[in-house]
Amino acid sequence: MLSFISRMAAAPPSYCFVAFPPCSKDGLVVFGKNSARPRDEVQEVVYFAAAEHDPGSKVECTYIEIEQVPKTHAVVLSRPSWLWGAEMGANEHGVCVANEAVVTREPASESEALLGMDLVRLGLERGATAKEALDVIVALLEEHGQGGNYYEDGSSCHTFQSAFLIVDRNEAWVLETSGKYWAAEKITEGVKCICNQLSLTTKIDAEHPELRNYVKSQGWWNGDSDFNFSEVFSLADDHLACCSGRESLEKQGGDVSAQAMIDVLRDKDSGVCVDSESFLTTASIVSVLPQDPSFPCIHYFTGTPDPSRSIFKPFIFVDDVKLVPKVQSPSFGNDDPAKKIPRFQEKPDRRHELYKAHEWARSLLENDQDKGQKLMRIMLDLEKQGLEAMEDILSRTEILDPAEVVDLFYDCVDTELKFFK
Repeated sequence: MLSFISRMAAAPPSYCFVAFPPCSKDGLVVFGKNSARPRDEVQEVVYFAAAEHDPGSKVECTYIEIEQVPKTHAVVLSRPSWLWGAEMGANEHGVCVANEAVVTREPASESEALLGMDLVRLGLERGATAKEALDVIVALLEEHGQGGNYYEDGSSCHTFQSAFLIVDRNEAWVLETSGKYWAAEKITEGVKCICNQLSLTTKIDAEHPELRNYVKSQGWWNGDSDFNFSEVFSLADDHLACCSGRESLEKQGGDVSAQAMIDVLRDKDSGVCVDSESFLTTASIVSVLPQDPSFPCIHYFTGTPDPSRSIFKPFIFVDDVKLVPKVQSPSFGNDDPAKKIPRFQEKPDRRHELYKAHEWARSLLENDQDKGQKLMRIMLDLEKQGLEAMEDILSRTEILDPAEVVDLFYDCVDTELKFFK
């Protein structure tokens, strides 16, 4: 039990948020996540176009192969570059999904199955609404289970259960799982935060059909008291004061915007921006989903660690969107140590071009404060221009011309790299 508890303590403190009107601005749903992962892990930002697949075809996830579906939606993902799934991302229908590693009284399985991060991508590729993505995730959990190493570490297997924040233009679902069992809460207003602790209590809007029978059979609930998911599944009383950052968003009144969400994600004092001995916020996302479907959803990615030293760059789904190799890690194909058994016997250099440039900028910030601060001011000004341009798109009456944004993310990354050089 002790070794389980010490492993459990290593759940990285990531944070995800969503704000709905009346807390958010101008009929917008605003979503954000900081991905806290091992300090040296590289995240890449990747786009996959919508695709049709032959009957009977399979898809190879991080550890296992599963049945492919006839059609997958276009997705943009921020992911640890060694795995198939994603920490967070969005699809062409304005669905966003983020994953949290959580610990429950049910030990997570070391057997290789689907990772929570695989389920993020599968939900986005297969669900055109938040509820559809939730249904996809829980059906795959039932069929394939979750398990396997969460980290690129050949010396130790780090396993977790999964929680998800699943958002679209109209609603969000908080989905928390333990093995194949799950419960979910629907959110349509106000601010919601999830982190690496269970947060669902007695308000449950959907659940695994056998959930209550299962916990009764384990002796975790007597069936007489109110069913409180966190109390039943948490190991200790660590499920109560989960969320830093929520108060900051609630203080905004009805003005939560992309900028307000970015400010919360950058906040180190609150603990939302993680920078500890073991973990770092290795990438961040903010998405703005207008409730009026005639406006495009806008997704901002850093593609680099520590949002307080990174800039958020906008992406909009259009046909033939330009790919951005400079935020994609090198591919090692079947020679990748993550694909060979035994896994992770070595660690290749997965840094992409933007990550390397960002490392140089970090050393400048640390070694020459004047130059570093000046560079940071230029970068933040660049980010501000991007945010203002996107606000302009959301305030127009005419329909967006796709040609105007087909190179948007590419150009932002390119400009950022030029400043670093």
